[in-house]
Amino acid sequence: MRKIIVISMISLDGVMQAPGAPEEDTSGGFKFGGWTAHYGDEVSGKTMQRLMKPSDLLLGRKTFEIWENYWPQHTEYWPSINDVTKNVMSTTRKNSDWKNSVFLNSLEDIQKLKNGSGSDIQVWGSSKLIQPLLKNNLVDELWLIIYPVTLGEGKKLFQDGPVPAAFTLVENVVTPSGIIMANYKRAGEVKTGRVGE
Repeated sequence: MRKIIVISMISLDGVMQAPGAPEEDTSGGFKFGGWTAHYGDEVSGKTMQRLMKPSDLLLGRKTFEIWENYWPQHTEYWPSINDVTKNVMSTTRKNSDWKNSVFLNSLEDIQKLKNGSGSDIQVWGSSKLIQPLLKNNLVDELWLIIYPVTLGEGKKLFQDGPVPAAFTLVENVVTPSGIIMANYKRAGEVKTGRVGE
């Protein structure tokens, strides 16, 4: 079985909308697009390069449409992006000129993908897609890239609430610019008890 790994750039208040550029996603009147731009440094850059290793992707339609207009011409930053399989959850799109793009239209399609063989599957962006993945217990790992900023509005990682689940921190990096990059793996059910006992 393949793991689904959600990789999210989020603000301290959990906003994940339009981290890369002002015009990336202005839906809902969002005016802070590009909010991550001033925090990049060598340490975060090295970790991001590790995360951008060749791996199949699972994307929501909106993220895919942003990416298909950008990444095919910018492979110097992500050399494998054109070659990996881009699985896209969409009820309106069926094809793309971007090579290795496959369109899915149900959670059952995602479950089949997860049950298949191959590399782990990375989910970048895709705030609307992440919600049913979390609710249906399909997320195995989180890579949270937390920036030292609050935005007060915008699409959030845990917008609709995930299922209760425990996670274990397996790796973390704190960058000179204040970014916390933390990798959490699923660790079963939430355990309760009394503090101090």
